[in-house]
Amino acid sequence: MILSDPISDMLTRIRNANMAEHDKVQIPHSKMKSEIARILKDEGYIKDYTTENIDGKATLVLFLKYMADQKPVIQGLRRVSKPSRRHYVGADDVPRVLGGIGTAILSTSTGILTDSDARKSHIGGEVLCYIW
Repeated sequence: MILSDPISDMLTRIRNANMAEHDKVQIPHSKMKSEIARILKDEGYIKDYTTENIDGKATLVLFLKYMADQKPVIQGLRRVSKPSRRHYVGADDVPRVLGGIGTAILSTSTGILTDSDARKSHIGGEVLCYIW
């Protein structure tokens, strides 16, 4: 039996909703997913996000963002660190996504941060995903 990775599930739901041009996507809520949604909003990849109680379960609702020509703002998502193979970086080795155009999301000792915030704070951690 293969257990699903919650972060990979979140990224896959966002990727599928983007391809189908949906306005919003519902994801089971967790604190980490909520922090990732906060970063996506702060970086301008999504319009907004809310937490709703649907059928007695906390659900994270992301409102997706599209350009004027209906192309999704999120062009790509990639899970980096997986349960089977974790990917940690030091403060000096925080990756840049597409030369700084994209964003790497890291789980650090001070919380979930973007690559630029981690570089400013001189903190390394686990690279969760890349988004561009």
